Amino acid sequence: MHKQEPDIKEVVNRIRSLREDSSISLEEMAQATGRSVEEYEAQESGTQDLSFTFLYKCATVLGVDVIELLTGEAPHLTGYEISRSGDGLVIKRRAGFEYLHQAPLFKHKLAEPFIVTAPYLEAEQDEPIHLSYHEGQELDYVISGKLRFAYEDHVEELGAGDLVFYDSARGHGMIATGGEPCVFLAVVLKPGAEVPGAPII
Repeated sequence: MHKQEPDIKEVVNRIRSLREDSSISLEEMAQATGRSVEEYEAQESGTQDLSFTFLYKCATVLGVDVIELLTGEAPHLTGYEISRSGDGLVIKRRAGFEYLHQAPLFKHKLAEPFIVTAPYLEAEQDEPIHLSYHEGQELDYVISGKLRFAYEDHVEELGAGDLVFYDSARGHGMIATGGEPCVFLAVVLKPGAEVPGAPII
């Protein structure tokens, strides 16, 4: 798979169609995604950026894989999937952040793996870091650059080779520091994900 970017208009049309087919109200979707009805409507209409957290929550409510929302194609690989360097499904988040999904075609994923590029933005350096919340756990491993990681009222500085693992249902966020973008591997673990028969080490 080469680097590809979903068409946001198609994504929001899929969300709306699936919601209407399932007879789920705007109010129910707003509540499930942690937004007001007005905020949810703005996202479903495509007038606001769609965060991965928002898409993930929509997919959960609608009973589909988040990749199906993004591409219209259900994941179908069951043994393994290889993503070559620079390849993946592009998911934009807030300004400048790029998420490259590394296993979009793998079926029944227990985790969502991304290569994330966080831009260095001078204006963010002295501002409070925006916090996100999503059920499950997350692992972030810094590949290059420097990352300022906020977790509720804690702030940590990470560099290449550093790793943070955390409960993502609690407030967390990050920005690149040090004057250059930061590239990191992010693995989002789904709530209650267990590998059947996996040994406890």
